[in-house]
Amino acid sequence: MVDLFDIRREYTAGRLDENTAAENPMTQFHAWFEEQKAARPDEPTMMTVASCDSEGQPWQRILLLKSYDEDGFVFFTNYTSNKARHFGDNPKAALHFAWLAQERQAMVQGVVTKISREETEAYFHSRPRESQLGAWASDQSAPLANRAELEARFEKLKSEFEGCEIPVPDHWGGYRLSPQRFEFWQGGEARLHDRLEYLHDVKGWTKQRLNP
Repeated sequence: MVDLFDIRREYTAGRLDENTAAENPMTQFHAWFEEQKAARPDEPTMMTVASCDSEGQPWQRILLLKSYDEDGFVFFTNYTSNKARHFGDNPKAALHFAWLAQERQAMVQGVVTKISREETEAYFHSRPRESQLGAWASDQSAPLANRAELEARFEKLKSEFEGCEIPVPDHWGGYRLSPQRFEFWQGGEARLHDRLEYLHDVKGWTKQRLNP
């Protein structure tokens, strides 16, 4: 067994108080996100997206958050990917943000739905041309014989679309996770971490502290 018992640190960067935290979790999320972005990490929008397949097996992968507002959190992917198939069977999903420089975590749970085609097209055409071609070239999650096959497909598409606008593939687009639960975690000394939970019902959001 690889012994990792001696890898340990204390968390002293801050506190999270239920009395001063925002009443609306989106307000709290935005405040923490802006602080994370100001810390200039390599990928400030990085998040883990968790889904469950038809057999109840959880899956996780890293994606980039592309926008958020009161309606939810938007990200983009291939509509034939594993995650898209999972969303078709079970639209419940979770996002996890690990903001380690601030010793923070944020989790958002909710229901995933496809965004409009107009929203997808607007984002797709804002991407670098190479990224647009990549969306066409990759049959995401499907078996691939080798990298050369993928690169050959990319070069073929590059030639086919040369000199013209690249259309949005039918198999590619955005999802919005509409939040039903938030959890914010701030590391604390002696493992007495601060955890706040926000739950949504017909009356709006309620906030409570959880044991660490």
